[in-house]
Amino acid sequence: MKYFLQKEKLTVNFIAGSLLTAFTLTAPQTMAADAAAERIRLLEQRLQAIQSELEKVKSESSQAVQKVNTIEQTTNQTVQKVNSLEERKAALLERVDPLTQRIGSDITEKTRMLFFRGGFAHMMNHRNGVTIQSEVLPIGAQDQADKQGWYAGAGIDWGLTRDMWGLLPKTTVFAELMFEYKQFGSHVLGNGAVGNSPSMLAGGALNPINVTVSQFTVSASPKIKFFEGSKLRPWIIPAGFAVHVMSPPSESITYIVPGVQFGAGVDYNIWKDFFIGVDGRYHLTAGKSDGVNLSGMTAGGYVGIGF
Repeated sequence: MKYFLQKEKLTVNFIAGSLLTAFTLTAPQTMAADAAAERIRLLEQRLQAIQSELEKVKSESSQAVQKVNTIEQTTNQTVQKVNSLEERKAALLERVDPLTQRIGSDITEKTRMLFFRGGFAHMMNHRNGVTIQSEVLPIGAQDQADKQGWYAGAGIDWGLTRDMWGLLPKTTVFAELMFEYKQFGSHVLGNGAVGNSPSMLAGGALNPINVTVSQFTVSASPKIKFFEGSKLRPWIIPAGFAVHVMSPPSESITYIVPGVQFGAGVDYNIWKDFFIGVDGRYHLTAGKSDGVNLSGMTAGGYVGIGF
């Protein structure tokens, strides 16, 4: 029995030793397999991450392509609108007045003009005054100036609207400010009371001095010019305000008389910004002012410079 027990013990020890040897020999191979499996798992994770990045890049590229397509569509629409506007512009240019097209660059439309005037002046009534013909002191020479005379002056036109505030196309309204000097004689004989040297009131002999009869006018008026774009532009002044300063003064020493101005004329563009023209004006005052009536008219020409 003991023999069998020892034999069984030897057998168990042999089997245990064999299993230990087998485990010792197979353990490194098992550990190597586990390490390989771990590496494969890590590679799979990296591949999945790379695939995710590729999908993301692909999505962003698709969005960028869509944006580019949208920009191209917008650009095409803008180009189409520009072409449409150009076509409309060409159609409008075809409708322009042929006269304006012929003028081309020869006409320079300006909204302001400085002009210088001169010509013939006429008084509707003879003038008397403190130093010439006098009803208060009818002493010595009682001379009167002619009704005819000359004038010189200057003025400025300032553009207000090019279509008469939408009422009339090609009709420009200007504000005119004008200064004018008129003379009706420089050798009118002075009366004996105050136009004599020495005065006959002081016992002097008849020795009349020469008196200049003149008039200075300042006026402000609306001026309406027609045919904008044409070389020839007629115009009218429907009514304007004028103030006249007369010399010599009246017998009651009045020298300022207000009135109304009416006028008509025509401009002609000769070259670049240079114009010539003719005009006629009528000045109306309210009857006699202290015995003097300054109503009269002028007619002449002018030279203008647009700016």
